[in-house]
Amino acid sequence: MSAEIIRLSGTTSDVAAILRAAAVIRRGGLVAFPTETVYGLGANALDDAAVAKIFAAKGRPAGDPLIVHLSNAGEVAAVAASVPDAARVLMAAFWPGPLTLIVERGAAVPLRVTGGGATLAVRVPAHPVAAALIRAAGVPIAAPSANRFSRPSPTTADDVAEDLGDRIDMILDGIAASLRSGGTFTTFQYLNGYPTPLARSFRQAMTGRMGSAPTRRVVWRNIPPAFVLRWRHQ
Repeated sequence: MSAEIIRLSGTTSDVAAILRAAAVIRRGGLVAFPTETVYGLGANALDDAAVAKIFAAKGRPAGDPLIVHLSNAGEVAAVAASVPDAARVLMAAFWPGPLTLIVERGAAVPLRVTGGGATLAVRVPAHPVAAALIRAAGVPIAAPSANRFSRPSPTTADDVAEDLGDRIDMILDGIAASLRSGGTFTTFQYLNGYPTPLARSFRQAMTGRMGSAPTRRVVWRNIPPAFVLRWRHQ
């Protein structure tokens, strides 16, 4: 199999391309697409067999969970067992954008997505291609970075084709993602009450973005962490 690469032009002709990619997602295929960080490898997050294809294509360990991408904050309720008020505050302030939040996994989400854990990572991307694809697919999209496990994260469609071109169905070549290959990012937050430097720096960022109100401690209680904080995409 060789992935079909669709070059997006930034014109109305892109609509047909997005609809084709959305159809691949709905039928259980794999589509690589740009986000505001790196290229993601997407599959229907509610389809266990489709999610399994992500792990197979990347050579990703089964216990390494995935992030679920949504088109808007209102969709979190469909994939989460509950949504804490503190999470809603962060969604309103930072979404769409490269902030990932942890919620309790809802019954509709296969355990494979969370690596067998009780919690689920969710975010709403701001990249126009990612956003359009999720809307058109009509399902949440599970998407790690579109590279073989432990290799540098891709920021162009050519990077994806070199690494995964014979393992996936389609690549949307859109606006280049913003991080350099192998770069780091610090948008993943799981604030569980521990006074870590990351938690302190995030509260400071919240203060700068939203004023003094959110400086109170943000806590998710009694939710076992399913994720280990990673500084590189895998």
